[in-house]
Amino acid sequence: MSGETISMIKLKQIFLHRRNGMALEAIARAMSTSRNTVKKYIRLAQLKGLNIEELASMEDHQLERLFAEPTVVSKSRYEQLEGMFVWIEQELKRTGVTRWILWGEYKARYPDGYAYTQFCEYYREWLEHRGATMHLEHQPGDKLFIDFAGKKLRLINYADGLVTDVEVYIAILGYSQLTYIEALYTQRKEDFLHATANALSYLGGVPRALITDNLKSAVTSADNYEPEINESFFDFGNHYQTTIYPTRSRRPKDKAVVESAVNIMYKRVYAPLRNKNFFDLKELNTAIHELLERHNNELLQKEGISRRKKFELSESKCLSPLPVETYQFKQYKVAKVMKNCHVQLEKHYYSTPYRFIGKEVKIIYSKDHVHIFFKAERIAYHTRSYQPYTYTTTGDHLPSTHQFVNDWNPEKFLSWADSIAPQVRLYLEEILEQRAYPEQAYKSCLGILTLAKKTGKERLIKAVERASYYQIYNYKTIKKILDGGLEMLFEQELEEQQRKLPLHNNIRGKDHFQ
Repeated sequence: MSGETISMIKLKQIFLHRRNGMALEAIARAMSTSRNTVKKYIRLAQLKGLNIEELASMEDHQLERLFAEPTVVSKSRYEQLEGMFVWIEQELKRTGVTRWILWGEYKARYPDGYAYTQFCEYYREWLEHRGATMHLEHQPGDKLFIDFAGKKLRLINYADGLVTDVEVYIAILGYSQLTYIEALYTQRKEDFLHATANALSYLGGVPRALITDNLKSAVTSADNYEPEINESFFDFGNHYQTTIYPTRSRRPKDKAVVESAVNIMYKRVYAPLRNKNFFDLKELNTAIHELLERHNNELLQKEGISRRKKFELSESKCLSPLPVETYQFKQYKVAKVMKNCHVQLEKHYYSTPYRFIGKEVKIIYSKDHVHIFFKAERIAYHTRSYQPYTYTTTGDHLPSTHQFVNDWNPEKFLSWADSIAPQVRLYLEEILEQRAYPEQAYKSCLGILTLAKKTGKERLIKAVERASYYQIYNYKTIKKILDGGLEMLFEQELEEQQRKLPLHNNIRGKDHFQ
């Protein structure tokens, strides 16, 4: 739709395509949107006096501030009809369906649409244009074609001998035909993007466009003219400042270079490895890369020069430089900021500024980093931690004890614990004292205190006594004791230990040997 609002990841791809000189209609097809939408955003950038090069390098949240309220552009009659052409083609294959019937359905949907003669004429022109073919002359540094081989390689489990099939990723430069191959466990987005990052590192630079088949890991919805690219792959392209362009589905000529490379790899990689056993992915990839180097250094029959030499002489200098950091696959989550100023992400807690307590925030996280956004503003950044049930906290995010006006505070929890038993208060005091910031302990304190309603005060007191004896201070331990009924065995355990080793002042404890 011409008046649609698109994501900032897609918008950056539009600017990257335009920077490379691509026509508006071609950009619209690549981005699964209308020509008017593309034109609208480029015009908005011009009206705001913004440079395309600068826009392409901006962060997503910066673009969102600039284009938060895009101008709505009306949709033309032709674009309405054009959006139905693929559907019309499919419907005409069904028994009894004619153009006249489909025109009637079109007019019911768009009363101001074209008359039957124009309807048929535009559809005929679309079919002719779609059937047009052309010879592709590849330019140095222009395109990297990406695909997965149809046939798989295999790994053998060393322990039980079970065989696991693995995917084979292939990337090839259109001009020099320099090839990269890697075995992967799956075709999932994480593996696919990791392999593509490895391919670019192998090349030592970035081409102007990445051309993919309609892979599930790259394309959300396959279509001849408007395949829907998943946003993770767009984000990958933005990171490397290159455009993403899928081939048309069921059009092997669009990817003839990579199809040919796959067939060659069957002969030069698969065949030599067919009688060898591999027990892990690293070992298999080492063998693949040895054969790959031999392939890239062999002479091209018609040119009398190897792929490697052709790349070094004419194509390597045409690639853009790699970014400083390798791309990391990003995931997204919406979370609510808790009263302790933290949000939870996979059993770990990350701090946010206390003014966002109770607000829903967007978390964008990768293998190493966690970014937290409120609307278009990044409010927190942390290094990723995988330690469960612990906290990553920036001191400035938390209010001081005196400033903390929320109904969560140390006095509240200690007073509540006092109403149960002095032992419970002492236990919570230890929890609060062990954390760098009291706010980090509030969730644990709340969890322990609410257990009194579920299990009864007497059981909770005994569980606290048992945990205190072993000097373990956290909610998980108390819950585990209560779930297993272990607090009832505590007195029996003490008696048994007393029989084995009488307790008296002359016995040195563990602190003596530290």
